Amino acid sequence: MPSFTTSDGLSLYYEDQGDGPPVLCLAGLTRNTTDFTYLVPHMAGTRLIRLDYRGRGQSDYAEDYMTYNILREGQDAVELLDHLGLDKATIIGTSRGGLIAMALSHTHPDRLNGVVLNDIGPEVAPIGIERIMDYVGKTPPFPDLDSAAEALKAGNEAAFPGVPLTRWREQAEFMWFEKPDDGGIGIRYDSRLRDAMIGQAGAGDAPDLWQLFDGLKDQPLASIRGKNSDLFTAETQAGMNARHPEMITAVVPDRGHVPFLDEPESLTAIRALLERTT
Repeated sequence: MPSFTTSDGLSLYYEDQGDGPPVLCLAGLTRNTTDFTYLVPHMAGTRLIRLDYRGRGQSDYAEDYMTYNILREGQDAVELLDHLGLDKATIIGTSRGGLIAMALSHTHPDRLNGVVLNDIGPEVAPIGIERIMDYVGKTPPFPDLDSAAEALKAGNEAAFPGVPLTRWREQAEFMWFEKPDDGGIGIRYDSRLRDAMIGQAGAGDAPDLWQLFDGLKDQPLASIRGKNSDLFTAETQAGMNARHPEMITAVVPDRGHVPFLDEPESLTAIRALLERTT
């Protein structure tokens, strides 16, 4: 199992496949390398690298859960590039991963070759935050993954119309697992991530994410938004475009938070960005 050890002693899992310009995929808040499963078949000609953040997927859980923060996770990403002997990489950042890319544009701009932001920007809609806090760190109330998939389909039908149950079943397995002994399902991340989010929210004034976004002004940049997203609004994407007129902009119909990245609009934006970086 490929892994590396961070400067504070955690073993983090990653996947590294293909040949070509390096592309580092950074997943959503509670997600893992499987977040990019549907993108992988479309990335021929690149070296695709996927990381399980600390406390997620197959990576170690941190003793200090407050290290589940964007700056430390960004440092972990840089340390992965160091481990692989890579000076730069293009980042595809889904949600949390996009915020990490924005932070890296200030702390390690020389390590970025370009950035794709998947359904995230410098303003996060409150209704989307409320939805996330409603589930993060909590055990899902489903007896098995089949039931979980049915619930995912029903709960996401308005934002993701027409997505078949088979895909929601795959998504359920990416995010959760069936407990072998006492039944029910468990989460594939450290439940203390919720405590970290609450603790960080109460630690002082929130950073100015627009200032964070401005760090990308000299980077090749693409923004992908699910048309039905409850986290990333059309107004925010338009504001980003005004600040970064060269930004590649895509809107994916029949998708909420977040697009799967195998949609034609997503792939067109990613390929256009990669052309700019090479």
